[in-house]
Amino acid sequence: MIFKTFWQNKSKSKDKLSEIRDFSDKFNYKTNIHLRFVDFDLMGHVNNSVYFTYLEIARTKYWEEIVKWDWNKTGIVIAHAELDYILPIVMNDKIAVHVKTSRIGNTSFDLEYQIVKLKGTEEVICSKGKTVCIAIDPNTKRPTTIPDAEKQKMLTFEQLI
Repeated sequence: MIFKTFWQNKSKSKDKLSEIRDFSDKFNYKTNIHLRFVDFDLMGHVNNSVYFTYLEIARTKYWEEIVKWDWNKTGIVIAHAELDYILPIVMNDKIAVHVKTSRIGNTSFDLEYQIVKLKGTEEVICSKGKTVCIAIDPNTKRPTTIPDAEKQKMLTFEQLI
């Protein structure tokens, strides 16, 4: 007797790790990150929690340099953060973080990231991540509309218009 199930007829696709290893060159912003001794754990690689600090450093620079976010008028909180770890970062690695705004709504927007090792002119992806950012009124502490000036700068820089 032969048992046949529908999964045997499915075509094989790339596994999840192969998909997330693919490099996207659709990032217009990149900043170098300096590794600190405190970032490393006993295994000799950057502790997984520190990756989120790298994302924070990169998005802060992105907001300051590209978006020129006015913190006196509108704040930002992170509603969701995710990260896929691909390769470890070890001592003496040189790394950078790519950042882009990938979606803009009324009160929220998404930032995507790639942390890469710099090996000469080559970049090797160490991780990919995403954060959902919410614009907050500093007085009411409630979500508010993304300011037009900042929204326009993100749209223009990322060529989303």
